[in-house]
Amino acid sequence: MLGDIRKQYLFAALNEQNVLKNPFEQFEIWLKEAIESNQLEPTAMILSTVDESLQPHSRVVLLKEFTHESFVFYTNYEGHKAQQIASNKRVSLVFFWPSLERQVRIEGKVEKISEILSSSYFKTRPIDSQLGAWASPQSQLIRSADFLEQQFQYYKLKFGGDVPRPSHWGGYSVKPVSIEFWQGRANRLHDRLLFTLGKSGWNLSRLAP
Repeated sequence: MLGDIRKQYLFAALNEQNVLKNPFEQFEIWLKEAIESNQLEPTAMILSTVDESLQPHSRVVLLKEFTHESFVFYTNYEGHKAQQIASNKRVSLVFFWPSLERQVRIEGKVEKISEILSSSYFKTRPIDSQLGAWASPQSQLIRSADFLEQQFQYYKLKFGGDVPRPSHWGGYSVKPVSIEFWQGRANRLHDRLLFTLGKSGWNLSRLAP
């Protein structure tokens, strides 16, 4: 039975004394530990957006750049998520690293990054991924999977080994106003430390689990 599934969280603790005062520095440590722990897809994050009718939408995207100001991901600018972002720039991100019993929740505003940065990253992608950005009309109805393969082969012949970045593909930067670090603890008494951005910097508080 689903209701019988139980797990005790015993890996670590998180408190006000050992957390870094800058949430970006704390995130950097946790991300590094997730990568080093051989966590499956450590850069995967759930991106949630809200459409014009206030319906939330969530999906998994990959973190491709992290600075001490923002979290960057790349996508098709004509897909559903881009349409939702155009109408509401408030988004949330969630990282979940189960082997470390950790979760990070981020809320903030999103904006497009520069075309120069998008083009620079595009060139680092495997060529098949570059072609995929052209082949897939993201979020549109298609007649079959064969259509995508046909499109892929068409652009492969068209561009050869020099694939330009499509104008409809690029990056977004999420700038947080809050970052919550969650560390699983025994008996469901989890640690939740919340950073909120104020006028003079980041404020730290603790939330009940």
